[in-house]
Amino acid sequence: MKRNRTNYWIYLGMITVFGVLIYLALCSGERFDHQTGNGTMNPNIGAFELFANIVADNMTNSLTILLLQIIVILLTVRLFSFLFKYLGQPGVMGEIVAGIVLGPSLLGYFFPEFSANLFPAESLDNLNLLSQIGLILFMFVIGLELDFSVLKNKLNETLVISHAGIVVPFFLGVVAAIWVYEDYASGQTEFLPFALFIGICMSITAFPVLARIVQERNMTKTSVGMLSIASAANDDVTAWCLLAIVIALAKAESFISALYTIGLTLVYITFMFLVMRPFLRKIGETYAYSEVINKAFVGFIFIILVLSSVTTEIIGIHALFGAFIAGVVMPTNIGFRKVMMEKVEDIALVFFLPLFFAFSGLHTEIGLINTPELWYVCGLFIVVAIAGKFGGCTLAARAVGESWKDSLIVGTLMNTRGLMQLVALNIGFEMGILTSEMFVVLLLMSLLTTFMATPMLSLVERVFAKKKESRGHREKVLLSFGRPETGRTLLNIADLMLGHRLQSSEIIGNHFTLGTDLNPAKADEYEQESFIPLREEAQQLQLQVQERYQVTDHLIPEMVKIARKENVDYLFLGAGQQFMMGNDVPAGTFGKKFTTVSRWLKQLKNHPLHLPGTLLRQKLESIMEHVDCSVGIFVNRGFTHASYILLLVDNEADLFLFTYAQTRLGEESMTIRICFINEHPNESVLTRITKDFVQRDPAKFILDEPLATNPLVGEKESLLVLSYATCQKLSKDQNTFAKLPSLLIIRPQINVENTNN
Repeated sequence: MKRNRTNYWIYLGMITVFGVLIYLALCSGERFDHQTGNGTMNPNIGAFELFANIVADNMTNSLTILLLQIIVILLTVRLFSFLFKYLGQPGVMGEIVAGIVLGPSLLGYFFPEFSANLFPAESLDNLNLLSQIGLILFMFVIGLELDFSVLKNKLNETLVISHAGIVVPFFLGVVAAIWVYEDYASGQTEFLPFALFIGICMSITAFPVLARIVQERNMTKTSVGMLSIASAANDDVTAWCLLAIVIALAKAESFISALYTIGLTLVYITFMFLVMRPFLRKIGETYAYSEVINKAFVGFIFIILVLSSVTTEIIGIHALFGAFIAGVVMPTNIGFRKVMMEKVEDIALVFFLPLFFAFSGLHTEIGLINTPELWYVCGLFIVVAIAGKFGGCTLAARAVGESWKDSLIVGTLMNTRGLMQLVALNIGFEMGILTSEMFVVLLLMSLLTTFMATPMLSLVERVFAKKKESRGHREKVLLSFGRPETGRTLLNIADLMLGHRLQSSEIIGNHFTLGTDLNPAKADEYEQESFIPLREEAQQLQLQVQERYQVTDHLIPEMVKIARKENVDYLFLGAGQQFMMGNDVPAGTFGKKFTTVSRWLKQLKNHPLHLPGTLLRQKLESIMEHVDCSVGIFVNRGFTHASYILLLVDNEADLFLFTYAQTRLGEESMTIRICFINEHPNESVLTRITKDFVQRDPAKFILDEPLATNPLVGEKESLLVLSYATCQKLSKDQNTFAKLPSLLIIRPQINVENTNN
């Protein structure tokens, strides 16, 4: 404390002494004032007016205007992204619409003066340059996201589907260009580049939008999801190579000149894949598993990115193609790519890309489509785009052996154009290939084909779900776990309870990792290890299990969402040994508060989560309140295997437990011991159990001693099967409850209201 006071006095003395010296130095310099003349300051202007003039000048400064534009753009983009996500659409579509809203279509139409002041024509060059930098970074990320191992695994199918998704819409696009060229493009460009560019616009798939839709719908581990991603990746590579050729043809004054550009492009691609890619792989192996990636190495990667971009720009194709190829040839190590994407993706997507949307929106005026003929042309291109891409990919997927459902899903996903289409349209507009009217027409086509993806997928799922019900319902079983060993145990328990029915059921193993701070370099390895015990158990039981891996901060809502979306019949969860011990919440009070997603998040924030495997009572109650399937909660208290099955009955409501006795429990030579909570059970319940089960099959069912005096309760090889209501009753006596063996607590299927509405 004394030392701090001394520092203050030193600081005060220093400021005082040097302040006085500065003042004396300035006073001594006043003798030079007569040499500068009268100056330019108007003596009649007051101090405040002078300050106001300075502020006004600063407001017209190019940097100030650019910063204000960025603020307005980022706020608008975030708002529309949130709204579109709320409507079930990809957030990037909201960002594209936000760019259109800021342009002459809305802001410029209703508030022309404000729009002219915020986006003066002379300021757009600065905005354009920033947006181009953002696009270069974005295309680099798209190249990084391409997983060639996925392409190799499904090469034959993806070649057919992706190239059908190019040649069919490309052909239809060229035919459509013949119809519209004379009226809408002949005065600006030659037919060949125009027709080829229209064909490319019909053929492009928005790989990042498709990938995010697949991810949001938990399809990444399904065969149709992987097929769609692989096809889209192949489509992107092919389409961007074709676009490079089209650009070369458009920029060249003759076909021979274009051949030089195309030849140099082939040399460039060969160099990048045969020289740079092996070189970068060697360097990447050194840095991939380092604790941190050296800043010098990151700088080197960015130099490669810029050199690649400027090379393609110089030889006559767009810089974006160079950025894309630079990303593709980066080291294939998944950890390295994820780290690089994290460094680039956030700034590219959150900051730079919205500037590109805004710049695109500033020369997008929906009002240009002001005649019935133009609306007819717009409708024509929408029909051509859907018929070519959706129809071509759907029929191709069906031709290579996919079901009609999966084929329609592939066609719907491949029909998304979104952001990638917007990038291509801007290239065509800048090069003068597209008129303003055609730019708007193709932009509307791009938006509509992307908007329709989510509702179309839902429609396909509903239609085929109804067909499935009409053919006979195939049961779905969901195993939700956080610890790898819990996955094995839950599958074992599901097999014990469902028996032969499990052989014909669709089984989903969903592994959750809580929190989003997982080291990306280890994420893929961790995901593979998470399913090893489950995979081993499934192989032993000769069962097929779909593996799903998910990292989330909102565990309970995600579990409910998956159970509802998959329409599961049985949900199996794990709970820790201390389940229902000292954490009681009145039944139903916690879950009923989850009426909206926002309330869910608020509740979860106030109640720290545990991984599945150690879920507390209130967490499980919140799940059961919102799913209508049967829920099995396994409480592991040193469980190894079930040598003894105790079926605990309290009243008539517990008789549903006997439906499980006809499955695996009834197939094996295992006696099911029926015990009651009370020494003198309800007479009608006892009579019914004796008549329907004990007397019919005395080798399988026996009436055992009450729970309190039953010697098998203390055995680790005992499994106590009971209803959730009975478990709640037992938990009131904590001493008795703590002595119970491993538990399988079952909540039967019920019909719950959709509390999200």
